[in-house]
Parts: sequence; C-alpha cells; structure tokens
Amino acid sequence: MNDRMILVVDDEYELLEMVKSIFERAGFTQVLTASSGEAALKMCKEQMPDMMILDVMMPGMDGFAILKELRKTSKIPVLMLTARGEAEDKFMGFENGADDYLLKPFLPKELLFRVQAILKRVYPEKERKVFLDAATVDLEKAIVQRNGEIISLTAKEFQLFEKLYENAGRIVTTGSLCQAICGDFWQGYESTLATHIRHLREKIEENPSKPVALVTIKGIGYRLNIKGAQT
Repeated sequence: MNDRMILVVDDEYELLEMVKSIFERAGFTQVLTASSGEAALKMCKEQMPDMMILDVMMPGMDGFAILKELRKTSKIPVLMLTARGEAEDKFMGFENGADDYLLKPFLPKELLFRVQAILKRVYPEKERKVFLDAATVDLEKAIVQRNGEIISLTAKEFQLFEKLYENAGRIVTTGSLCQAICGDFWQGYESTLATHIRHLREKIEENPSKPVALVTIKGIGYRLNIKGAQT
C-alpha cells in the first residue's frame, strides 16, 4: 500500500509539511501537496493520485467545493480534515462523496489507520499465490500446499522463493540468491544456499531429485518455472 500516491490539500503550510512527514516516516514514497483548490484539481488531472486528504476550511474554494468539482471526473477516495465538528459538515462531506472524515487536531496513528483502511478497501491486494507443477505457494502466509498438506516455509526459504518468484522464468545467479538471503557479505554462503534449495525442493517438488519447478542452471544459478508459463 505504501507505493500509493497521496495528495494532501491544505492552505496551512505547517500542516501540509506535518502530514507529509507523517506519511513519509510511515514509508509512503509518493506524497504530493497542494495549498489551494485550483492547484489540487490541476494536480489530480496531471498526476492522478490514488487518494486525497482534503482540508475543509480554505480561502476561496473550500474543501466541499473542491470535492464536488473532483467528483465530476474522479472517484479517487477522499479523507476530509477539519477543525469543525458539526454534524452538518460531515453530512455535506459524505453527500458530496467523501470517504471518511477526521477532526483536527488528530493523532498521526489515527490518520495513518484511516488512510490505510480506505486504501485497502478501494485497492484490495490481489491474492499472492504461486502455482507450480506439484504445489501452490501462498506468499501471504508463507506456506506450501501440496497433495492436501500444508507445509510452512522457513524465513530463509521464503526469502529465497520470493527472489526466484520476482524473476520467474529467468535465471537467477547463485550470487544474487546468496545476497538476497545474507546481504552484501554473502561470499562463502554457496554451500548453505544449496542446502536451502534442497529443503525448498522437498516442499514444492513431487520428486525433489528430478525438479520441475526449481531447476539448476549448471555453473550459473537457478530458475523458477511457473505452472503454465513457457520456459
């Protein structure tokens, strides 16, 4: 979720910077800011953010007017921020298409929880299951399902499989796999990698001594073959 683009709209510079900092510290890599309704609508059209955090009380075009104009062309989720807590304001925001409402001052954690809840609802993550010839690997749960049996992956096996899956159908060098597990100081780890490969094959292959999904490319590395994909 942290790769989603967030647009924060407020006429107060300090609040803009504070909210931007909250998201950046939480790992969000794309946080845009706008200090007016006109700038926000222009940015929405040009940058196409995934979500907007919108202040109600702004000079000129207020948050309700911005939201009403936005909804003519866009369905991106909007969380409204305001210091006013009257029920009428909330109703107006929801009637114009707001997804949630948060009163100022707010706790950073509450803002993050609200935003993450909206993003999960609007942009549900696809199921992360990898279908192999003899097994299915569930990356969300770090388990292998094979012949009706559920087998857990160790942390190292999971790291190893993820690296192979990121490059499915392509050769991944022994050095790259060692580095994925150990970091930069991986030299001398090759024999341990071979042990992890053997254990992983025992979990995902029908016949580990004759692997179909996780094959060795002699002298170079390994390749993961996805079921149904051309190799």
